[in-house]
Amino acid sequence: MKVVVSRLPGATFEARNERGASLRMEGPAEIGGKGEALRPLEAVLAALAGSSAIDVMKILQHQKEPLEDLVIHVDGKRAESVPAVFEEIHVHFELRGPLAVEKAKKAVSLSMEKYCSVVKMLELSVHITHDVIVNGEAPPSST
Repeated sequence: MKVVVSRLPGATFEARNERGASLRMEGPAEIGGKGEALRPLEAVLAALAGSSAIDVMKILQHQKEPLEDLVIHVDGKRAESVPAVFEEIHVHFELRGPLAVEKAKKAVSLSMEKYCSVVKMLELSVHITHDVIVNGEAPPSST
């Protein structure tokens, strides 16, 4: 797996993989960022959500559970000092569809506790929590 990051005008950078897919990132306004692309640590949060979303979809498909929609909100709290690494991350899952609530909740737990590669890397230094909403309602004892 390889990614090449190249500078574009200003403080914008483009990451491109071997297949040609790309992601734009930029620095803060004080060095020329315009607020038009993800900041690098926002990309980390997006990677966590994307990786977990794929796990949840695969698990539910395997169980033949009809997932109609999945939205993941990720909030990261950074340290006050430099380096301003993440100290806490909370992941909020919203699933919709005629799903068995316990299976949906279990799919999220399996991703967050066992399968998600990004979570596994980050949890070595970051406290990560999550909760789940299925069809607008929180399942009992959501973690």
